Amino acid sequence: MNRKRVLTGAMLVAMLVLPVIAAPPDSKSTTDREAALAEKWIAGWNSHDPDKMLPLFTDDIFYEDVAFGEVSHGRAEVRKFVVSEIEGVPDLELKLMRSNIHDGHGTIEWMFSGTDKDVFKTGKKFSVRGVSVIDMRDGKIFRNVDFYDVATIMRQVGQLPTPPANAK
Repeated sequence: MNRKRVLTGAMLVAMLVLPVIAAPPDSKSTTDREAALAEKWIAGWNSHDPDKMLPLFTDDIFYEDVAFGEVSHGRAEVRKFVVSEIEGVPDLELKLMRSNIHDGHGTIEWMFSGTDKDVFKTGKKFSVRGVSVIDMRDGKIFRNVDFYDVATIMRQVGQLPTPPANAK
């Protein structure tokens, strides 16, 4: 009977302790850093300051805005892209909807809103959902590809007709 208790206790300890010992020592901190990156990415855009955004990227960053076909290579080109976005939508605001980043790859889902000043030059407000697919190296983004529906923006600012309510 005593042996049974000792064996049961040893098995219980093994079940509780071994997974902790077997886990990589910084797996939680890596996950936390990756999750925090999405918040920093959003804050960088919302700061309207490229110098707050650029430290998130590697020197050889590849940044693509698929909706407008904009491709930027390296920090200097990304800086120009960020400045053009802020000039085009001076009250640009991104809201973090959700992020899922693990092992150096993931997504940042966001809501982008603002007033069109220099994109279509309408002065009208818009809001669109989107997602950025990112790849990381050494804690920084080296590939960032943004996907969103530009037609949604165009409808909201009056550049495309709104489809009829009964359209499928």
